[in-house]
Amino acid sequence: MAYTSRFQELLSQYRFGKQVKLTDSGVSIQHLKFKSHACFDSLVEKSKKSKQWFFLNKIKENKSFQYPVFLPARTKKTNQAILMLHGLNERNWNKYLSWAEYLCQYSGKAIILFPIAHHMNRSPVSWTNPRLLENILNIRRANTGNDRSLSFANVVLSERLSRYPELFYKSGRQSYDDIVRLLQEIKTGKHPLFYKNTQIDVFAYSIGALLAQTLFLTNPKQYFSNSRLFMFCGGSIFNAMQGTSRSIMDKLSFETLFTFYQTGSWAETYTPVEGDPARQVFYSLLTPDNDKDTRISKFEKLSSRIKGISLAADVVIPYKGVIQALGEKCSSQTVELLDFPYHYTHENPFPVNKGADSHAVDLSFQRVFDSAVEFLY
Repeated sequence: MAYTSRFQELLSQYRFGKQVKLTDSGVSIQHLKFKSHACFDSLVEKSKKSKQWFFLNKIKENKSFQYPVFLPARTKKTNQAILMLHGLNERNWNKYLSWAEYLCQYSGKAIILFPIAHHMNRSPVSWTNPRLLENILNIRRANTGNDRSLSFANVVLSERLSRYPELFYKSGRQSYDDIVRLLQEIKTGKHPLFYKNTQIDVFAYSIGALLAQTLFLTNPKQYFSNSRLFMFCGGSIFNAMQGTSRSIMDKLSFETLFTFYQTGSWAETYTPVEGDPARQVFYSLLTPDNDKDTRISKFEKLSSRIKGISLAADVVIPYKGVIQALGEKCSSQTVELLDFPYHYTHENPFPVNKGADSHAVDLSFQRVFDSAVEFLY
């Protein structure tokens, strides 16, 4: 498959919320409804004091939403699935359509694209409307000294996290709980597209890998006991990440977030909560020294079920941070460091713009996703 041409073809075929059968591959896409039971009551009182519309935490789109599932040709129900987890501050599935189709077509497994809380279609459409965001952008730009890392794409996340950095953990925790509920529905045979005890593996990109690592290290209800995890541009310890980007968050927001989880109130008041392994694992992934021996020991035990690809020019999720998270032994056994022969970024590893070398991009895409297919097959 020529990734660069297929990317545009899929954009023209895909319609969110609609059932689609993709030409050429025969892969079909269905959309399933999901209702999250998690809430943000601890922030509701703070939010009521703010006049800015996007700080309200009881966002209806975040509670009830749809998620796409890619099914192999001529498949109506299956017992094999790959859960695909996306990156931070993303608002549409465009980048992932080719990824999901390729994995689906060549692994023969269903691909579940599940949105992280307050991301993709779990956020109001107004969060991406430049006309509505212009006033907020101008105010923030004035308050941050005309920070060049600020943009229409990142202003909502930047404002939310700089005011309430605890939302980073809370949104991640809501996503964690939602995925556990989704797997419960699948494993017990209550999902319309999957048989009881369906095998579920994970493909995680960027910040989605942090969520996946938490799921694998905690193994809620033993759902991940036999699962495999493929991480692409992900898996770093938190304090090695560099989230400042016009596509992710501005400089002030990232500095606030970094401080809050390293030396701020969350880290200072943290104590392991009995019966809350997800919180404890998240804590262990914040810095290399947090619960280091336990974390690395767990990753080493999982090494036969983990594989990753990091990129040499990735400054957002650097390879050195992956080594710190997994440990030297596990990372050397499981994670491959690649470099592509063209200009790429963490946010856009496979550029399809006019100036890109389409042949090189196609080969690089195939190298990454053939590796994923081979491991997750």
